[in-house]
Amino acid sequence: MSPGCGMLLDKTPLFEPGLLHELDWSSSTVSFSPPITPSQPGEGLVLRPLCTADFHRGFFKVLSQLTTAGDVTPEQFIKKFEHMKKTGDYYVIVVEDTKLGQIVATGTLITEHKFIHSCAKRGRVEEVVVTDMCRGKQLGKLLVATLTLLSKKLDCYKITLECAPNNVAFYNKFSYSASNETYMQCRFKD
Repeated sequence: MSPGCGMLLDKTPLFEPGLLHELDWSSSTVSFSPPITPSQPGEGLVLRPLCTADFHRGFFKVLSQLTTAGDVTPEQFIKKFEHMKKTGDYYVIVVEDTKLGQIVATGTLITEHKFIHSCAKRGRVEEVVVTDMCRGKQLGKLLVATLTLLSKKLDCYKITLECAPNNVAFYNKFSYSASNETYMQCRFKD
């Protein structure tokens, strides 16, 4: 249904929530103190797939702490959400503070289909951000660990991410290491 036909912002998840409950945490390389997991991310917090109702729960406010999020209408959001859901290659997870009814953290896994490695998939972590008021609660660590394990579950042959030099030590905890490849870009818009 197109946004113009009255589609409501609802709780339909971007991907099957059961995927998050099926992750093999025994293969995680990080520890949490105090212990937290996707099913128990902290008091009053829920880790789950993005849904369209998150538009009004501050999803873009959290993203804007990372980069320019822009002025997005509910219709634009729903259209992009429907596209991402249809492809099945986007796994946007959020942490919601259920007491406030607000999104406080988010991260994205994108799977890319390749011809190399016997037509394998590659995972890419993007847009990991925790709102200022929730930093220090291990949520960034939980997001990266969850997305990393999710890429393994989805049979990606590797997972990559881009990070600033001052964040390298953080990602080393998850068994990420610098590659010989150099990240380059050609920007068309800011």
